[in-house]
Amino acid sequence: MQPHSTRPAVPEQDSEASVIPFPTGEPPLQLEAFLPYRFNVLSALVLRALGQIFGERYGIAIPEWRVIATIGQFGTLTAKQIGAHSHMHKTKVSRAVATLERRNLIIRRSNKADLREAFLSLTEDGLAIYRDIAPTALEFGDRMVADLDPTDYAVLDRVLDKLTARAAALASEATSGPDDDLD
Repeated sequence: MQPHSTRPAVPEQDSEASVIPFPTGEPPLQLEAFLPYRFNVLSALVLRALGQIFGERYGIAIPEWRVIATIGQFGTLTAKQIGAHSHMHKTKVSRAVATLERRNLIIRRSNKADLREAFLSLTEDGLAIYRDIAPTALEFGDRMVADLDPTDYAVLDRVLDKLTARAAALASEATSGPDDDLD
């Protein structure tokens, strides 16, 4: 089911360039009805709100709080494992880890079995932030779904599981480039 969408007004053109209408009167892709676009908009809005909250409280950006939350949930991890759990690109993980290390929120220990990687853990200060972030994030999630009755929420949860599994399958079929992260 695709929602009804209206075409945004096109501003008047000051230059010689003009808008050429599609032969059918409608573009072949209406972003407001395109499910991946809608997911991206939802994700961007959620990340913006959470980024504002965590930025004001702790001075950390989205990638940093995702690293803290991932280590907080799973314990000591390598940067590669953090990327796998959080679906963040390795360069974004690396930058977030460096920032968190500078702020003494995580600690790096060498992996004696493989010197190319290190084990990352939360420091006491990092753990304190995680313990505050977790309930704040959960409360934000509860507020997001507050208007859904339990049946709607159960359906949403099942649909998200199915769509996530299908998207993972489609992503594994793709061969055109590296994985992109969500933010």
